[in-house]
Amino acid sequence: MVAVIHTVALAGFNGALVAVETDAKQGLPGIQIVGMGNKAVDEARERVRSAITNSLLPFPAKKLVINLAPAELPKDGAHFDLPIALSILVASGQLKQTEVTGALFAGELGLDGTLRPIKGAINLAEIARTSGNTRVFLPLQNASQAALIKGVEIFGITTLTQLYLHLKGITLLESSIHNPPLLKQPSPTVTLDDIHGQDQAKRALTIAAAGRHNLLLHGPPGAGKTMLAKALVGLLPSLSFEEQLQVTKIHSLAGEVQGSIVTNRPFRAPHHSASSLALIGGGARPRPGEISLAHLGVLFLDEIPEYNRSVLEALRGPLEDRTVSIARATYRVTYPADFMLVATMNPCPCGYLGDPTHVCDCSPSQILSYQKKLSGPLLDRIDMVISVSKLATVSLLTQNTLHKNQQLQVLGEIKVAREQQKIRYKSSILYNASLTSSLVKKHAELTDPAHTFLAQAAERLQLSARSYFKVIKVARTIADLAKHRTITPEHIAEALQFRTSLKT
Repeated sequence: MVAVIHTVALAGFNGALVAVETDAKQGLPGIQIVGMGNKAVDEARERVRSAITNSLLPFPAKKLVINLAPAELPKDGAHFDLPIALSILVASGQLKQTEVTGALFAGELGLDGTLRPIKGAINLAEIARTSGNTRVFLPLQNASQAALIKGVEIFGITTLTQLYLHLKGITLLESSIHNPPLLKQPSPTVTLDDIHGQDQAKRALTIAAAGRHNLLLHGPPGAGKTMLAKALVGLLPSLSFEEQLQVTKIHSLAGEVQGSIVTNRPFRAPHHSASSLALIGGGARPRPGEISLAHLGVLFLDEIPEYNRSVLEALRGPLEDRTVSIARATYRVTYPADFMLVATMNPCPCGYLGDPTHVCDCSPSQILSYQKKLSGPLLDRIDMVISVSKLATVSLLTQNTLHKNQQLQVLGEIKVAREQQKIRYKSSILYNASLTSSLVKKHAELTDPAHTFLAQAAERLQLSARSYFKVIKVARTIADLAKHRTITPEHIAEALQFRTSLKT
């Protein structure tokens, strides 16, 4: 008899169902694992052997051939240890096939038979539900996270012996139905009330947060660009339950969370030395990159011209498609990458071009080379560009009572704008910035004067088709903030102010 245990291969965002088949036959005792497993899967032979014997269960003195099907799908991770061990126990007659039918198993085994936490607990529960399996067995540390998926029973286990006794009906386990702990994340350290002046930049942050638009802040050093970018986090709403599932799932696949759930929108700020693999994702064993870890949140690129040109150009596709596909010779994996891009840059290498209080010592060729690090196609994908100027130092320590409650006021405006978008699109995950051209024509209604004004501006500024639609999307958000059903020339004029600095 060939024993069959089901588990999951963490290939991409959704994963795939895998059958662990074991055939015990006469021959020289040993274990052979086939089915495109990586080094961690191959080394499972020794971990499983020690885990079974140290759990006081007899290890069969037979030739064991273990196949991970489908064979052409690459398998990666130590979570195959537990299903391999169980398939050996079934093949040797210590467990019945009926006792493991209708269940999915995953877990890394220690040499003493204990189980260690794994990645992708939510994937395991989701695939169990879609494949018709009603039970999931995985390490106790991952059980509460997997319990977010309704429709399946989640059992958290600590040792192989404990699982064996449960399957035999000797000592039954209770399913995990409690909610996972929330991931403790610090409150925003910067609010709009902490920022002096910069009224236009604050207005841009409000629009960007309301419609999830990409933003570029440029200005001299010390003008407050980074502070403004960090203040954006506090303007974004908490994730809905469906969004929490997506974000927690992607962070679990990356190994950044185990049993907790992410409730705040991600804010990722990779260093400018980050490689393309670190930012986009990939590698010999593909894993999500920073743009996927920023899914439904913010990707902050401080001093964006300092990043490698090829790394920045790799952002063009994900900014447009909001997903990233990583292709290998025999397979392809896809991860979500629906993020807000917030970037900062200086006007020149020294940073003081146009500063009345400092002399710029950069040559024209240096300035041109520095500014050309951002290509036209990449700039075309940025919705808004804001010039941030330095404030007089004498005003930095003064108390400005006019801006004391700015944060609360702006949060109220953003909430109203988001509610209007939710009603308009009949969706809680669709925003103005993510509209396709057909949806723009359907939902972004321009008055006749606004349409005429935009047509004239597009011809004079030589806007590309992408820039043309981005102006309308930003204007749609401005109209939502003003509680207007249609887009007027005033909304178009303000949206155009945020594109005049772009080279389109």
